[in-house]
Amino acid sequence: MPATDLEQIVNLCKRRGFVYPSAEIYGGFRSSYDYGPLGSLMLRNVKDAWVRAMVQERDDVMLIDAAILGPHAVFEASGHLANFSDPLVDCTVCKKRFREDQLDDRDCPQKMKGCTFTEARAFNLMFKTHAGPVEGEGTDVFMRPETAQGMFVNFANVLQTSRRKPPFGIAQVGKSFRNEITPGNFIFRTREFEQMEMEYFVPPAESAKWYEYWCQERMNWYIEYGIPADMLRLRAHASDELSHYSAGTSDIEFKFPWGWGELEGIAQRTDFDLKRHAEYSKQKLDYFDQATNERYVPFVVEPAAGANRTMAAFLLAAYDEDVVNDESRTVLRLHPRLAPYQVAVLPLSKKDTLMPLAKEIYSKLAKRYMCEFDETQAIGRRYRRQDEIGTPFCVTVDFDSLEDGAVTIRERDTTNQERVAISDLENELRVKIGF
Repeated sequence: MPATDLEQIVNLCKRRGFVYPSAEIYGGFRSSYDYGPLGSLMLRNVKDAWVRAMVQERDDVMLIDAAILGPHAVFEASGHLANFSDPLVDCTVCKKRFREDQLDDRDCPQKMKGCTFTEARAFNLMFKTHAGPVEGEGTDVFMRPETAQGMFVNFANVLQTSRRKPPFGIAQVGKSFRNEITPGNFIFRTREFEQMEMEYFVPPAESAKWYEYWCQERMNWYIEYGIPADMLRLRAHASDELSHYSAGTSDIEFKFPWGWGELEGIAQRTDFDLKRHAEYSKQKLDYFDQATNERYVPFVVEPAAGANRTMAAFLLAAYDEDVVNDESRTVLRLHPRLAPYQVAVLPLSKKDTLMPLAKEIYSKLAKRYMCEFDETQAIGRRYRRQDEIGTPFCVTVDFDSLEDGAVTIRERDTTNQERVAISDLENELRVKIGF
């Protein structure tokens, strides 16, 4: 069954090298995390799976990689300077700061006696830095709080170079930065994170249709990659929740151990962004339809997901504990495309007679899959470790392999083992893994 306690995943991630506290040897840096050898691979796989679905398998979406730093004008046009803020209150006794909209009542979460709160103040969430060799002589710039604006300001460039017409999309995966005052829940809410966003430009009359399409399309993606449907829900925003640009937004939420939390928002951004950037830049950001002789500013439907929290959801959903041969084990039942390694090659012994063959098999498989070569500990312990890090298949090279030219494939989920000829190994794994 999926993990019900966040600490189960936090401990596994630290122990097995998925996620480490950032700057841990210096006492850590609050709400920041470093991704270890396994976590780096899995996070990359999550992003690659998103690009595969949103760009590679479609002919109407292009991928870009826009700059992280942006000038003042971009975020003035986008509304972030005026509207991108949280309502904060300070406790007059414990001196802690809280988001007003996250307080269930007027009692201080620190449970101290006599606490009272100040009036709420708006706190802008953007990080500001300085560009230029001498402080005071350069320009104030901002680290982007979302990847979206890079796609809007490049709308005309992509339109011209790709020769597309609406409906079409611009996608991007990359780092964003928000000065969150209340980060927490492991990698769910941090100040530095990665987003997977797509802006889908459509004729204004088709906005509602495409909004419904993307809500369903994105929900199906999470299910396809292993999250049970009953751990997901699509929640439409109430009118008082909507962003200033939105004509309608729904969140895909996952049932985390602490409750429902957002994985992805799908928003009808209307023509707000293109019109604002056209106004501030004095450039045309519209589309002329030669078939209808009509010029219009496209509406936008935006599916925007957080890569880090999506990785956390996949880990929580995949976590399981069962009993094999009267021995308990922990297993991550990750989709093969998300698992850090698809295959582990395990020589039964470190003896020189086995190692050349095992290395040869590893080298061949590594051309197609991310593989691990694991020669440490007893074979049973190695199986348990591979189960715990989510490796779908182990290939065991034993002394019989030298005689019969075959190896054993062990499956993670069922622990079934099958003897396969080395000459057929790549084809067998391709069928079992699915790619």
